[in-house]
Amino acid sequence: VFQSHEEDDRKVRRREKNRVAAQRSRKKQTQKADKLHEEYESLEQENTSLKREIGKLTDEMKHLSEVLKDHEKICPLLHCTMNFVTVPRPDALASCLPR
Repeated sequence: VFQSHEEDDRKVRRREKNRVAAQRSRKKQTQKADKLHEEYESLEQENTSLKREIGKLTDEMKHLSEVLKDHEKICPLLHCTMNFVTVPRPDALASCLPR
């Protein structure tokens, strides 16, 4: 009877220990899932922000390409008959620079 009581105590202690370990494990898994969810949310926000920036930069690039195309039509350096000269004349270059 005495030995059976000791075994019962051991079983109870072992079950309690196992229950605490299982609780700890579930808590750890929950914390890990919460952390991953936070990281996911943060990356989603960053992705949205980067897509917005890409859109702005694409619009800016289109605008600057149009400005360049318009400028090329009137640029004296591009229409010069001596365009093989490597050093442009300062007066021709000045007319191309923004004022």
